[in-house]
Amino acid sequence: MSNQLKTILFLGALTAILIWFGNAIGGTGGIKVALVMAAIMNFGSYWFSDKIVLRMYAAQEVTPQQAPELTAMVGDLAREAGVPMPRLFVIPQETPNAFATGRDPSHAVVAVTEGIVRLLSPAELKGVLAHEMTHVLHRDILIQSVAATLGGAIMMLANMFRFTALSVGGEGDQRRGNPLSMMLFVVLGPFAAMLIQMAISRSREFLADEGGARLCHDPESLARSLEKLQAASQRMPMLVNPATENMFIVNPLTGGGLMSLFSTHPPIEERVARLRAMRVS
Repeated sequence: MSNQLKTILFLGALTAILIWFGNAIGGTGGIKVALVMAAIMNFGSYWFSDKIVLRMYAAQEVTPQQAPELTAMVGDLAREAGVPMPRLFVIPQETPNAFATGRDPSHAVVAVTEGIVRLLSPAELKGVLAHEMTHVLHRDILIQSVAATLGGAIMMLANMFRFTALSVGGEGDQRRGNPLSMMLFVVLGPFAAMLIQMAISRSREFLADEGGARLCHDPESLARSLEKLQAASQRMPMLVNPATENMFIVNPLTGGGLMSLFSTHPPIEERVARLRAMRVS
């Protein structure tokens, strides 16, 4: 199954959970209220996420004069991808990593840390930039925003149920059916939504790897860069806000075992294996 199809199915699953959950708890009115509230909450994130995250990491915009090689790489990739040249920022952190943000290709931003420029070879760095350019091309910020709105609406419905259940007591519980099953649903619904959102993020990473490898015509260099970035992140984890870790090309937060089940990134080993199995012209 393609990762594009997986994303569509995951978004459909989130929508189904929302409708089922909303009808069980608050009917059509409950769904509408939760959706509107979640959309309002995520509106600012969608329109201003680039400014927020760049300020969070003290990223500085660089000019072609300040970073001629980096700017040339991004410009070449943008032309090949058929998108406007994104703004280029450098984050003053030694841990090597990178991300793209912006609500659409015309307002895109690509940010890299100082450490990634020093660590990777030009071909490997171009692979990373191609991965980020593919996120821009695929409008992944929009897709993640839609997923966040649906997931946020499910969370709000769960909170609405908890509030009304406490307010009306046993009589309200009787109206809603078996209170034990409803409470279980209230717990499992948001948990399932969280897992689906993470699955959407992982599917977008696979797509960005594939698209980036085709854009730079060099899957091996992108594979090597992922291995290097993963090893460096384990040696010196990056100081990040957990809410933004899904944006980076490799997960800046360390953690294995059970925690890997809740990662927004696929295992590096699987990403590398897929890249090395690719054949591009």
